[in-house]
Amino acid sequence: MDRSRPIGRSQAEEYEPLATSDDAALESSAILRDTDLIPFSWIEYSIFGILGVAMLWAWYALSVPTLSLKPQPQSQSQSQSLTTTNRNMFLAAAPYFSSRFAAAPSIQSTFQSAILTVSTITNLSVLLILSNIQYSASYPFRINLALIISTVVFALLTCSTTLFLGASPSAYFAFLLVMVGLSSWATGLIQNGAFAFAASFGRPEYMQALMAGQGVSGVLPAVAQVTSVLLFPPDKSAAGDAASGGETSAFFYFLAAVVISVVTFVALIPLVRRHNRRVEDKMVQRMAESINSIEEAERAARKVVSLWTLFFKLRWLAVGVAVTFAVTMFFPVFTAKIHSVQEGAGAIFRPAAFIPLGFVFWNLGDLGGRIATAMPFTLKDRPFVLFLCSVARVAFLPLYLLCNIGGRGAVVSSDFFYLFVVQLTFGLTNGWLGSSFMMASGEWVDEGEREATGGFMGLCLVIGLTVGSLLSFTISDI
Repeated sequence: MDRSRPIGRSQAEEYEPLATSDDAALESSAILRDTDLIPFSWIEYSIFGILGVAMLWAWYALSVPTLSLKPQPQSQSQSQSLTTTNRNMFLAAAPYFSSRFAAAPSIQSTFQSAILTVSTITNLSVLLILSNIQYSASYPFRINLALIISTVVFALLTCSTTLFLGASPSAYFAFLLVMVGLSSWATGLIQNGAFAFAASFGRPEYMQALMAGQGVSGVLPAVAQVTSVLLFPPDKSAAGDAASGGETSAFFYFLAAVVISVVTFVALIPLVRRHNRRVEDKMVQRMAESINSIEEAERAARKVVSLWTLFFKLRWLAVGVAVTFAVTMFFPVFTAKIHSVQEGAGAIFRPAAFIPLGFVFWNLGDLGGRIATAMPFTLKDRPFVLFLCSVARVAFLPLYLLCNIGGRGAVVSSDFFYLFVVQLTFGLTNGWLGSSFMMASGEWVDEGEREATGGFMGLCLVIGLTVGSLLSFTISDI
C-alpha cells in the first residue's frame, strides 16, 4: 500500500499541474507531492479502523427498523419508518422510548422530532466551531474527550433501562434530550478530531481505514437485526414479553456503545504516542527556534487556514462528499417500506426480516466500496470527475420506485433486482465515493493544512447527511 513519491523538490515545484488545459480549467488544483512520507503500519491502520467504528457506532448502530421488538399497527409502523432517515441510536431505540412516554401522548408524538432537532443543531454547531479553532487545537484530546463523553452518556442510558423506571415522562424526556445533546457534542468532537488526526499522518490509507470502520459499524447491527428476527420471530412473542424485550434490547444497544468507546480509548494510546514521538522529532529539529513542548511544535508546523480558503482548494471534493451523503440519506426511507415480492415464501421474506435484510445488503455494498478504495485504481487526481459521479448517483433513486414499496406490487418483480442491483450497488457507490473524497483531500493541500482539511471535509460530510435527512422527508409518505 506504500506509495513512493519524489523528494527534494523546491517549493515552487510542490504543486504539479494536471495534464490538459481542459482538466486544469475544471479542477484548478494540483496534487501535493509529499516530502516526508510516514511509513505505513498495519497496526496503526487497524487502530484507525477501530476509531472509525467508534465514530459512528452511537450514530449508526442498530439503525435498521426494530420491527422485531414489538408488532405494531400500520400507523406506528409508518411513523417508525421516518426514524430510519436519521441513522441514530437514539431514534433506533424509538420503540423503547415510546414505551417510556406512553403516559404522555404529547411527548410520545413529538420526541423523535425533538431528538432530531437537538442532535442536528448541536452536531453542526460543534463542527462549525471546531473547524474554526485550528491553531490551538489538540485533535487527540478532542477524540479522547469524545470517547469519555460517549462512555458516560451511554453508561447513564444503560442504567436508565433498569433504574428509575418510575420517573415521569417529562423528567425522562428532559434527561433524554440532555443525553442527546451531550452525545451529539461528542460526535462532533470525534468527527472533527478523527478526520484531522488521520489526515495529519499523511497516509491516505489511514483515512480509508476510518471510512472502512464506519462501514463495519453499519453492517454488524443490520446483520444482528436479521439474525434476531429469524431466531425470535415477533409473532411468537406475547405483548408483555415485547415490552420487556424492548428494555432488554435498549440495554444492550447502549451497553455496546460503552464497550466500544472504552476499547477505542485504550487502542488509541499507542497511536497517540506515535504521533507525539513524531512531533518530538520535529521539535528537536526546531530547538533553535526555542520550541520546548509538543504543543508548541504542533502549532509551529500547523498552518491556520480559513474554511473559505479550504473550500476554494477543495471545492469539487467538498461539494462532492456532501452530495454523495445527501443522496444516500434517501435510501433508509425506501428501504424501510420495500417488501419482498415473495412475502409468503418463508420467514426471511416477511417484512420483519426482509426490511433489515435490505439494510444488510446496502451496508455490505457500502463496506465493500470503502475497502475497494485501497486498490490501485483511483480517481483522486480527478476531483471534478468524482463530483460528477456523486451527482450521477441520483439516478439510483427512481430504481426504488420499481420495487415493491409498501407491498403494493413491483414493476420489476424480483428480490434479486432490489437487493443486488439497487441496494448493493447503491451502497457500493456510496462507500467508494465517500472514501475517495476523504482520501483525496489531504493530497491537494499543503502539509501544514492537512489537519484543518480533515476537519473541514468531516464538516462537509455532516452537512450532506443533514441536508439529505431533511430532504428525505419529502418522500416519507411514498
